Amino acid sequence: MSHLGSGGKKVQNNENTYSLLVAIFAAILVLTNIIGVKIFTFAPDMFSNGLFGNPITLTTGIITYPLTFLITDIVSEIYGEKKATRMVFLGFIVSIISLFFIQLAVFLPGSNVWINSDLGYNTVLEMQNAYESVFTLPGILIVASMTAYLVAQVVDVKIFHFLKRITSGKHLWLRNNLSTSVSQLIDTIIVNSIFLYIGLGLSFNIIFQIIVTTYVFKIIIALIDTPIVYLVVNLLKKN
Repeated sequence: MSHLGSGGKKVQNNENTYSLLVAIFAAILVLTNIIGVKIFTFAPDMFSNGLFGNPITLTTGIITYPLTFLITDIVSEIYGEKKATRMVFLGFIVSIISLFFIQLAVFLPGSNVWINSDLGYNTVLEMQNAYESVFTLPGILIVASMTAYLVAQVVDVKIFHFLKRITSGKHLWLRNNLSTSVSQLIDTIIVNSIFLYIGLGLSFNIIFQIIVTTYVFKIIIALIDTPIVYLVVNLLKKN
């Protein structure tokens, strides 16, 4: 009986840990939808010429979004392809729900009580414009980001487990980095092609520069997070 009780407790702990990882994954996705609208120039003094002779311009979503691939690989390694794929689709559903309520909040009429003169806004309209500048997302951007997310994350899981099978479960660093590199490339191409070309009508040369610059930074982040993947995977397996 004690053995069965111990086994049941272990299963429950595994499910609790999986639920925690899914919650963190979903929270990062929602956070990316909120903060990712800001565009910034990376280290202008250090890289004044940037790539292709232009300043390096990125969206703040690059702070959080690459972390989702780290979590996907951790869940894939510990819990398998089925649960990793389930997490990806749960993240998609949570993102859609969050975007719906964010847009609903944008459309609700503001109150005079909301006015904050300390921030330089003296009317409800000024407050509303400031609010919309942060939370209003173009429909084409939502389509682009959600399509790119779903395709890239599913590809990441598939490649990860393909590599795990052909290497007999060895070389975690290989499947972590290779799966993320391919899936991040797919994500970057899809989201920028749809939004920048179809949505904004930018030229191919500019879109190509943005894709290359963004992808380089995503790969750097992927390489940096490899020790974190090893640390978390070993910790979860040990416990």
